[in-house]
Amino acid sequence: MLNFKEALAKIKAFAFDVDGVFSAQMYLQPNNDMVRSLNVKDGFALRQAIVNGYKICIITGGWSESVRTYFNAVGVEEVYLKSHDKLKDLQEFQQKYGLEAEEILYMGDDLPDYEAMQYAGISACPSDAAEEIQSVSHYISHYPGGHGCVRDIIEQVLRLQGKWNFIENMKK
Repeated sequence: MLNFKEALAKIKAFAFDVDGVFSAQMYLQPNNDMVRSLNVKDGFALRQAIVNGYKICIITGGWSESVRTYFNAVGVEEVYLKSHDKLKDLQEFQQKYGLEAEEILYMGDDLPDYEAMQYAGISACPSDAAEEIQSVSHYISHYPGGHGCVRDIIEQVLRLQGKWNFIENMKK
């Protein structure tokens, strides 16, 4: 395998779990909808990846349409809710965009992400991910889920590839 930085240079797409990655806490509403607290810096980095042409995929076991609404508003087109087989959904995303596995970075935090993380070219997780997930991760962020781990990994990829330039991106 290439070293970590060489592997990051090949990334063209990101796939993310939601709960435990983008969000640290959830609150159950009386109507059984889940309300999540998301980190705005993660959202900013996600938008920077999108405007730079990276493909983004959200794969979650959650069922809340508010998740789809948020990510669609940011510009993410591929949102898989109620995922019972994250590897299958990741492969569907891969095929749709003609990607190679080594061009995809997957960030997850718990056991349902395990197979997809082993499949992706690069796997990453927040600092508070399950032990089994940390053991298969190429990168463990210094940040816990919901506190900037998404920004951390996206910024690393974009900086390495010379695309982390906010002033230029504002024009896009």
